[in-house]
Amino acid sequence: MRYAYALALAVWLGGLAILGGIVAPALFSVLHAHDPATGTALAGAVFTAMLQPFVRVAGGAGVVLLISLIVMRLVGPRPVAFGARVAIVLGMLALTFYTGGPIAGQIARLERAVPGGLLALPAGDARRLAFERAHDTASLLLGLSLAGALALLYWEARGD
Repeated sequence: MRYAYALALAVWLGGLAILGGIVAPALFSVLHAHDPATGTALAGAVFTAMLQPFVRVAGGAGVVLLISLIVMRLVGPRPVAFGARVAIVLGMLALTFYTGGPIAGQIARLERAVPGGLLALPAGDARRLAFERAHDTASLLLGLSLAGALALLYWEARGD
């Protein structure tokens, strides 16, 4: 069970780190440099398309984490900070599903409403501001999920 827990945590943490730390910056940088008018919008569409399968994988990893924690508690010594770990996994699931569902949907609707790209709009335009708020919210929520995964990794690395 501990191996399943560690593997699921590695998949979730790795996915967050790869998407947020490598894929998103490279995607937005390259596509914007290639075509400033539409590159950012295209990068957003591609990233959203990658985010959806990640949300499903993260959901599966979260279920494995929860089941592993519960089984470890039932058949062996109770994992250290069991309640906190369960709460963190549930919180990460909620943050991930909210980001991949309502927030991603809002971003996609805003992007479809402005064919030339939201960032081509004036800085004070309400649609651009709504997009920037949604993007910042998504980044914050995924960052909080990453922090949760690092906390879980800390407990696992301690070996308690």
